[in-house]
Amino acid sequence: MLVHSKGGRWAAWSLFGILFLPLFALPLLVVVAASFSTHWSGAFPSGPTTENYAAAVRGESLQALTTSLLTALAASLIALTVGTWAALAAAGLRKRGKSSLDALFMLPVAVPSVVVGLAVLVAFSKPPLLLNGTSSIVILAHTILVTAFAYQSVSAAIVRLDPAYEQAAASLGARPAYVLWRVKLPLLLPSLTAAAGLCFALSMGELSATMMLYPPDWMPLPVRIFTATDRGSLFSGSAVAVVLMATTLLVLLAVSRIRTRATYR
Repeated sequence: MLVHSKGGRWAAWSLFGILFLPLFALPLLVVVAASFSTHWSGAFPSGPTTENYAAAVRGESLQALTTSLLTALAASLIALTVGTWAALAAAGLRKRGKSSLDALFMLPVAVPSVVVGLAVLVAFSKPPLLLNGTSSIVILAHTILVTAFAYQSVSAAIVRLDPAYEQAAASLGARPAYVLWRVKLPLLLPSLTAAAGLCFALSMGELSATMMLYPPDWMPLPVRIFTATDRGSLFSGSAVAVVLMATTLLVLLAVSRIRTRATYR
């Protein structure tokens, strides 16, 4: 920590505990407790059971989890590809051009996601690009929402790159395409994996735009959680929410391991 005195460290940890526990940890712990319960007893859930999880990993909930994974994976890959390409292109632009490109990619996250959902719905509900009612429109909306984060992450990494590596490769006769694939992208690999993990996590939890776009046969898990709790099924919805959190965390841990290996290559 940046606090060097013992008293200062204790104060910092105490402040962290006071702020973290009630604001972040406690709500999540309540959701976990509710997922193992059948009813409320006063201020706390009670009636221990595992039936909520039995329902959360089969049938429609399992299908919704698969839908979320496929949507997040597709949106993350597309966003990472587009964001990386745009960041590499922006690195060669002048300041005004780069600022314009930054503003373009940040626009979807500068407005509420429900506005993005409405825009996608209006734009792709008529020919020649009729996507309304298909899974593609959900993936497209998620891609638009998360591409900005991939673009910003890669752009920041490009700024930190030492140009000596590219210059050394070019001085030895390497063509620009070779420098890109064998020098620049490997150096960016830790940032690329971090951006992919962030995009995946954001897509897994996206709800507002998805509610406006999803067809009946392509319901992501956040929508499933919302509909369950909206019908009053709080405890089964909590179990599905825990499954969503656990799945996202497992994927992020896997991405973190890949990033660590890429950093020490």
